[in-house]
Amino acid sequence: MATLVTGAAGFIGFHVCVELMMRGETVVGLDSLNAYYSVSLKQARLDMLSANKRFQFVHVDLADENRFVSRLEELPKIRRIVHLAAQAGVRYSITNPRSYTSSNVDGFLSILEYAKNLKNLEHLVYSSSSSVYGNTEELPVTTRQESHEPESIYAATKKAGELLATCYSKLYGIPTTGLRYFTVYGPWGRPDMAIFKFTKAMLEGSPVKINNRGDMSRDFTFVDDIVDGTLAALDNIPKNASRRAIYNLGRGRSEPLLRLVEIIERSLGVVAKKEFREMQQGDVKTTFADIEEARTELGFNPKIGIEEGVPIFVDWYKKYYGS
Repeated sequence: MATLVTGAAGFIGFHVCVELMMRGETVVGLDSLNAYYSVSLKQARLDMLSANKRFQFVHVDLADENRFVSRLEELPKIRRIVHLAAQAGVRYSITNPRSYTSSNVDGFLSILEYAKNLKNLEHLVYSSSSSVYGNTEELPVTTRQESHEPESIYAATKKAGELLATCYSKLYGIPTTGLRYFTVYGPWGRPDMAIFKFTKAMLEGSPVKINNRGDMSRDFTFVDDIVDGTLAALDNIPKNASRRAIYNLGRGRSEPLLRLVEIIERSLGVVAKKEFREMQQGDVKTTFADIEEARTELGFNPKIGIEEGVPIFVDWYKKYYGS
C-alpha cells in the first residue's frame, strides 16, 4: 500500500514526499511538470525523490482523467492521498483563468472521482489557500469565518475545491481534510513568491518591487512547519459525523512585508533598491491565521519564524544558483 502525493515535483509536494519516505512509507508521486515556472527546478526536486527506492513517479496531467486512472492501475494500491497539485499564483490567474479551472477544479474532480472508487482509502488531504478569505478585516482569520468574497480567480478555484470535497464526503463518505496554507516559503521554493523574487533582485542589483507601497503583511510559514502540519492532518482521520475537516496552517503571526525585505538585506549583506508600487489586482493587504484548531486537534506547533527561516532560504538560494 502507498500514499499518493499529487504535485510531487512542486515546492510543498517535494518536501512532503521526502518526509513520508523518511517515515518508511512508499510514495507514488504524480506531477504534470507544467511550465508555469522553471521546469528544471521541478526536475531537480524530482531527481532527488527518484533516487529513493520508495518513490515511484507518474508524469500525467490530472485534468486528463482517463489517462490518470489508467496510469495508476499499474502501480501499488493507494491507501492515502495528499492532493497538492494546483495551478498556483494570484495575478497569473487573472490573465490565464482557464489554466486554473483546468488544474484546480477539473484536476481535483479527477482525484475525487478516483478516491470514491478506492475500496481501502483511509483519508484524502488536500491543499486549499489563505486566499479564500479575501480582503477580510476580521483578523486573525478562523475557519468559521465566511469565505465567499475571493479577490482572484485562483482563490475562487481553491474555494470551489473545498466545496467539491464537501460534496464527495457527504455523497460517498470519503474522509477529507482541507488545509488552508498561509504564504509558505523555504528551500526549493517557487520563483513566483516574494521571498524568491526579492532575493534574486537584490543579488542582481535590480529594484525590489514592493506592492501597496509596503503597507502589506503576511503570515509567512516555513515549509518544515507546513509539512509537519500536513502529515499531522493526514494521520488524523476526521471522526465527526460529516467525515470532513478544514484547518488553517500558518505561523499564527502576521509580519510586515518591509520586515521581510530587511531580513533578506541582512542575510545577503546588501541594501535593496526599492520600487514602491500600488496594490496589484487580485492581491490582499494582510494574511493572518488563527491556528488554534490545528494546534488543539492536530498538535500543530510551528517553530520557525522569519528571523530563522529567511536566512535558511537565502543560503539555499545562493548554493543552488551559485550566487
